Amino acid sequence: MINMTLKEKVILLSSIAVIFFAGGIFFSKLYQTPIKSQKIYQEAFTDYKNGDYSNSYYLFSRISMFSDLKPAALYRQAEAAKAIGDKESAIKKYQLLFNTYPKNLLAPKAKYSAAQLLLDSNPKQAKKYFEQIMQDFAQTDYAIASEYYCGLILMQEYTKNENTIFPLSKKHDVEEYFRHYLKRAPEGRLAIDVINNWLNIDKSISTDDYLLMANSLYKLGEYPRVKELLPKTNQIESWVLQAKNLSIMGHKNEALEILYSGLLNNTSYVSEDDVIDAINLYFNLTSSPKLQLAKDLGDKVKGKGHDYIASLRCKYSEGYERTQCNKELYLAYPKGKYADKALSEIFMSAVLSNDIDSARKIGQDYLNNFREKEDAPKVLFWLGKLSEKQRDYSEYMSQYKNVIMNYPDTYYAYRAYLHLNHSENPIITDYITPKSVEYPYTNQNKLIKKLAELEDYEIINELSGDDEFIKSWILYKQGDYSHSIVIARDAMDSLEKKPDKYDPRWRLVYPIHYYDDIEKFANQTGNSAPLMLSIVREESYFNPTASSYAGAKGLMQLMPSTAEEIARKKNLGYYDLLNATSNIKLGNYYYSYIKGLLSGRDISAIASYNGGIGSVTRWKNTLTYSDTDSFIEQIPYAETQNYVKKVLRSYWNYVRIYNGNN
Repeated sequence: MINMTLKEKVILLSSIAVIFFAGGIFFSKLYQTPIKSQKIYQEAFTDYKNGDYSNSYYLFSRISMFSDLKPAALYRQAEAAKAIGDKESAIKKYQLLFNTYPKNLLAPKAKYSAAQLLLDSNPKQAKKYFEQIMQDFAQTDYAIASEYYCGLILMQEYTKNENTIFPLSKKHDVEEYFRHYLKRAPEGRLAIDVINNWLNIDKSISTDDYLLMANSLYKLGEYPRVKELLPKTNQIESWVLQAKNLSIMGHKNEALEILYSGLLNNTSYVSEDDVIDAINLYFNLTSSPKLQLAKDLGDKVKGKGHDYIASLRCKYSEGYERTQCNKELYLAYPKGKYADKALSEIFMSAVLSNDIDSARKIGQDYLNNFREKEDAPKVLFWLGKLSEKQRDYSEYMSQYKNVIMNYPDTYYAYRAYLHLNHSENPIITDYITPKSVEYPYTNQNKLIKKLAELEDYEIINELSGDDEFIKSWILYKQGDYSHSIVIARDAMDSLEKKPDKYDPRWRLVYPIHYYDDIEKFANQTGNSAPLMLSIVREESYFNPTASSYAGAKGLMQLMPSTAEEIARKKNLGYYDLLNATSNIKLGNYYYSYIKGLLSGRDISAIASYNGGIGSVTRWKNTLTYSDTDSFIEQIPYAETQNYVKKVLRSYWNYVRIYNGNN
């Protein structure tokens, strides 16, 4: 600038100023504060939910490219355009999303949606997108669905024009796409279309493929169509499906004939799971005594399923015969699927017969081989009880603590806690501090946190991938508490190592609902509020309109006759079993009533709530037991024994999660 004239300097500086000014305006258009972006998204999403798609489309476009909400905004723009029939704009927004943000978890959904919209107008481009999804996102549901659409596009290429020859090699390619889909998603929403198209293009389908289709149709409830396809399958490979289909269509005797013949002659041609299905169906359809059935089948069925039949024989045996049966099963199949259950039962038989030395050896053998199995906390707890009985203080303290540390959410952790604290009272506390369900991870993704505040759960679901806890949380936020609990429960059970009790995922497994009413009526009737909460959870999973096959209704699953009787006895007046408050009130009064008839004992009352007071009174008079633990293990009704353990497990977890002292 030294040699420039004054005029040239002025022009240059003016030009620089204009550039900076224009850049500032441009930047100001692109940049938004996170708060402003979130506010715009909120307004746009509100319009979207209200069906004002045009204005929603415009508002989403105002989200800055610099905002982390931009990919979600592009997806919503595309969805809004699709809703008003503007396919071209929708495709462009989907393309902008997956081209600009190829690593974003919305990218496969956007590419899949764009490909669907291109099916008619540009099938080659659609197929290209579907193939990319199958390659880049192979483990997603979008890849599975893309298999079908690739087959459909290829099929239509040769079937749209009647004069076009359909090469055999191309037909095989189409079949391969369809076959892959049915193998990976037999119950998928496109399965019926896959089957219909496959049947239309080919009349020389293999018996294996007919069986693949028939299995899919059975799972989808298309039983008459299954019946049509089964004659085209290999009968020695399809006998299990044929029997199941006949049974569900009401042809019991025909199903029994096929099952009996198949179990005796054709188990080698089907999977082990199919054989187990066949055995279970045979037992369900036959009125003969279960033990005799198991013995008869055990003598005749060889190979697959023999160990399962042996386990059923043990299940239906009693006393000494049951113990001997389990010993034979364990010796015959020490590494089999049912070996751990057999050894656990042998262990408990030794415990309950007071054969302490044998029990300790068997228990240690179990833990050495099956520490990850379902009965491990039970075996470890009872080893602790044996040590406590022999006054081996350090040993039983260590074993009880190990139950709580390694299996913290189990019924046996609850019993171990009581023994560690030398408590005879099953009620640890009547008080808990309710806390709301939160997003299931403390290290919360900032974008997901924003979307949660905006209640855009569909996109959160896409961004979370296959995380079952987030799926549970979304269902919870949408008010579907029952399914939310089931998904969170199964996800927690699948974890090898359980998180500590402060982890927010626990609150999805054990949420608190209706607690004001539960606490109010528990206090009125002298019940423990957390225990009543646990009964509500186990009875209905917080579904106020739940109804059982037997006719029990509402949150606490009361039979109408029981409700009528308790309302009359306690002079409670009008009630409605499908009203949450009314049901909780009646349930508390009923529980308090049966507890009073059983000397105020909660364990007996819980068992009576499920099995009936008459049964519980009879068991208490006929069973030989030394304490509460021994009584529960010997309850002869498996349903009632499991119910008692489930309620007490829930109680323990509510106290553990919502009470900082435990």
